[in-house]
Amino acid sequence: MSQNDLFTPIRLGALTLPNRIVMAPLTRNRALPGNVPGPMTVTYYRQRASAGLIITEASPVCDEGHGYPRTPGIHSAEQVAGWRAVTDAVHAEGGRIFLQLWHVGRISHPSLQPNGAAPVAPSALKPAGQVWTGSGLQDYVTPRALARDELPGVIAAYRQAALNAKAAGFDGVEVHGANGYLLDQFLRSSTNQRDDDYGGPIGNRARLLLEVMDTVIEVFGADRVGIRLSPENRFNDISDANPQATFGYVVDRISPLGLAYLHVLEGDMTGQSAPGFDYAALRRAFAGPYMANCGYDRGRAMAAVAGGQADLIAFGRAFISNPDLPARLAADAPLNEADTKTFYAGEEKGYIDYPALGG
Repeated sequence: MSQNDLFTPIRLGALTLPNRIVMAPLTRNRALPGNVPGPMTVTYYRQRASAGLIITEASPVCDEGHGYPRTPGIHSAEQVAGWRAVTDAVHAEGGRIFLQLWHVGRISHPSLQPNGAAPVAPSALKPAGQVWTGSGLQDYVTPRALARDELPGVIAAYRQAALNAKAAGFDGVEVHGANGYLLDQFLRSSTNQRDDDYGGPIGNRARLLLEVMDTVIEVFGADRVGIRLSPENRFNDISDANPQATFGYVVDRISPLGLAYLHVLEGDMTGQSAPGFDYAALRRAFAGPYMANCGYDRGRAMAAVAGGQADLIAFGRAFISNPDLPARLAADAPLNEADTKTFYAGEEKGYIDYPALGG
């Protein structure tokens, strides 16, 4: 084994991880009424506590931040209590767990919004596609552009969510700045057509993301805060005129902050062909640990860490069907096949019933 091996410990901000295998954030749509994490969610994360780090499914920071049914939030006392049961269970198994902070912005529907209101966004641009509302697919609607004087309230929602995550016992938080959701919508040129100081040049478009990072750091400390970015991803009908410059600017700005890590989705979830993006440039520009994510298998993950292309690898689908994924990867054991029909719907089946090795 090289010194930089997938199965060796690494210092990550305030934490020491026993391995470099991270459970990626995975929306599973199993929350109880009120978008509260329930006993099944406790079991699900406890089963996966051998990950070097668990990053939870994205958790909306406010009522307006929801865009899918049964996604566990972090904006009510009941949700905080539900998440506290999760963190207690993971910690009892010796694990470490961060909460991903989320606001979907325009990727929602009035039926999922308070009082049936229109979703909010940087600009009133309707996304292509449909959203699952819990009672069928519905076309996306034209969102309402956030007024300039509403943006401090958005930042305050992230701050309160970080405080709630701390009260729930999380080891840290990851700011979801990826995949076409609100912060990504402000960042990228196709979805931000504002003419105030939050639109136009990249310094303005990145302003909300950077201000959210600042307020979350004030709550947790930089060494317990990560960020997720997705430079090429066109998921949720989003793009950028110059992603290398846009995301290079963001990484240059966040690198001096002393963050726990930079988590990068290295590809396009839509499967479209995309122009080449220099992820190695982001790796070089960021002073802290770099976490790579996008369809990594055992061989690619081991090579990336050994070769210095990444410090950690985030696994998604493999963790859904393999609660003991680190042990399976270490032993080069076969992986359970995932049931895609239960990824975003159902109860125990396809959620907490996958067997461990020898099970």
